[in-house]
Amino acid sequence: MPTTTSDVIEFDKRGAIGLITINNPPANALSFAVVKGALEALDACLGDDGIEAVVLTGAGRMFVAGADIREFSIPRPDDVPELNAVIDACEGSPKPVVAAINGIAFGGGLELAMGCHYRLISAAAQVGQPEVNLGIIPGGGGTQRLPRLAGIDAALEMCVYGKPIKADKAGELGIADEVVEGDIVERAIAFAGEVAGRPPRRTGEQTEKLAGLDKARLEEVREDIKKKQRGVVAPLVVVDMIEAAAAMPFEEGLKAEREAFVKLRDSDQSAAMRYMFFAEREAAKIPGIGKDVETRKIEKAAIVGSGTMGGGIAMNFANAGIPVTVLDVDRGALDAGLARVEETYGGSVSRGRMTEEQVTEKMGLIAGTTDYADLADADIVIEAAFEDMDLKKKIFATLDETCKPEAILASNTSSLDIDEIAAATNRPDKVVGMHFFSPANVMRLVENVRTAEASRESLATLMQLSKGLGKTGVMVGVGDGFVGNRMYHVAARIAEFLVEEGAMPWDVDEALYDWGFAMGPFAVNDLAGIDVRVAIREGQKSLYPGRREPVIVPKLYGMGRYGQKTGKGWYDYSEGRKGKPDPEVEALIIETSKELGIERRDFSRSDIIQAYLTALANTGAHVLGEGLAIRSSDIDVIWNYGYGFPRRRGGPMFHADLVGLDKVLAKAGELHEAYGDWVKPAELLKSYAAEGKKFNDFKAG
Repeated sequence: MPTTTSDVIEFDKRGAIGLITINNPPANALSFAVVKGALEALDACLGDDGIEAVVLTGAGRMFVAGADIREFSIPRPDDVPELNAVIDACEGSPKPVVAAINGIAFGGGLELAMGCHYRLISAAAQVGQPEVNLGIIPGGGGTQRLPRLAGIDAALEMCVYGKPIKADKAGELGIADEVVEGDIVERAIAFAGEVAGRPPRRTGEQTEKLAGLDKARLEEVREDIKKKQRGVVAPLVVVDMIEAAAAMPFEEGLKAEREAFVKLRDSDQSAAMRYMFFAEREAAKIPGIGKDVETRKIEKAAIVGSGTMGGGIAMNFANAGIPVTVLDVDRGALDAGLARVEETYGGSVSRGRMTEEQVTEKMGLIAGTTDYADLADADIVIEAAFEDMDLKKKIFATLDETCKPEAILASNTSSLDIDEIAAATNRPDKVVGMHFFSPANVMRLVENVRTAEASRESLATLMQLSKGLGKTGVMVGVGDGFVGNRMYHVAARIAEFLVEEGAMPWDVDEALYDWGFAMGPFAVNDLAGIDVRVAIREGQKSLYPGRREPVIVPKLYGMGRYGQKTGKGWYDYSEGRKGKPDPEVEALIIETSKELGIERRDFSRSDIIQAYLTALANTGAHVLGEGLAIRSSDIDVIWNYGYGFPRRRGGPMFHADLVGLDKVLAKAGELHEAYGDWVKPAELLKSYAAEGKKFNDFKAG
């Protein structure tokens, strides 16, 4: 029987082999306790003359999934060594140390394995260095040892892009010495017996795969990073460190890596990315809906509406292997919608992301109909029709009569009152919102809307379904625009006022793009459609009586400039999808300012960014105070996945916490004075600023 040497480390002596097992569920993370216990166990093995070799493995389905990043912000106890000390002890051991990689070995887990002299890997395991996703680099020798084992190109691919590889690939590259189909621990013990007595084979001494460093390749990777991961520092540092592996002695490379790791770990960028890592996981936890709540199995789905959104939603179900029926009362529109879906899949084939056989399989899961009776056996029906309350209520009344009693009915509305929609049915406990973001087959976010009478079972099913579709589901409440669009429309309106007062739309977009947003609000407006923006404003007039609206949008609408769909909007798209500043729009803006009696002034990039971010954070505070979001981190997840907020900045609420809520409140006061009560500072913002709190301190209820 294994002997527990600590709460997280087990030791067993198998003849002349010492077996050290990390048992720190669920992920066997390298916590302070694990690091301390592992080094003590290894020292005990090295001091025991009856032990000739050591096997290091993990309990359960993990080897080690990485460091315990929750401890990054906690002072390391004096008696706890750095992870590097354990890795160095493995590599420096005079007795062979064999890693039995029984499951996932990510980050520090792979670094620990690479410090061992030999590595055996289970056929179902994966290895990877995903640290860049947290704004850091490998800090336990990963950038120095991985190139020595797998070569520079493979190390670049794994460390720069953070993507794991499977066991067979690890064996092919030389990361693993043997891929094991059966009991890996028993095989590792036998293997350790075979190599016992041999001189240790230390990874740091291997240099064959470092030869022939291709500097042109390194520059190519750097340019790719700058293009695809704008402003993210860690991947560029990774390239520098892998270059150092080939250019420096091993010990110097380790020192340089460690210094770079510590600098990144302590940066705002890494703090933001680690925050987002936990925020995503927290979003799945809904107060009052625990694991005891049963969920319905979704085996058949249906979509009402065959437009771009309806087709995209249908693709999500097909991609997940769930049969889905798309309904449209217009046969021509239905055929066109299904053809558009097939065309979208065809694009994936042309880019090499799918095969023709896979497309045939997916399309085989998507059926079309014009008859509501064909939806009778669906477990969930998602309405994706035009944003018109009367139309949606009519659809839901029909679905209520047609669908089986236990079926969940969901609306994809982006702003309408789903409680009112639910009232049109006799099953309000099974009516919810499922707000996908466009394009629905690509965007990961779904705002799952909790209606007043929705049952816990319906809500739990919704969250489970989102995960099954490969989406990040965030639970929100019923309110104008829910969470994301509520915030977006306020910030976009502020941006339009800035344009009336002196900025140009491309100035605003460029400032926010350079700050890290995927797109600025005017480019987004052109993509979504200026006609859509006008329709939304019409729908909001009764909600915000007396509020002055910026006037340029309706002027563009009147000119037929609807955005990309018409070739002209805020920008001119005559030369392609990347719009160009248009002199006609500039003249219109300047003339409009004169009509309004506004003397135009210059806005710095800082002015633009501060106004936009303050509008987001202040509206987010309103959202929290009104109970539309459970946590401030949920808001940040929504903005990261739904609106292109740069992950390296965390999210609008995290960024506000970083800036200081007293400063945010001061700027919110300026906006209030300039534009009126529709941007008045939220009571939550005022109270938290006064008390020195952060939005992250907010607890719902």
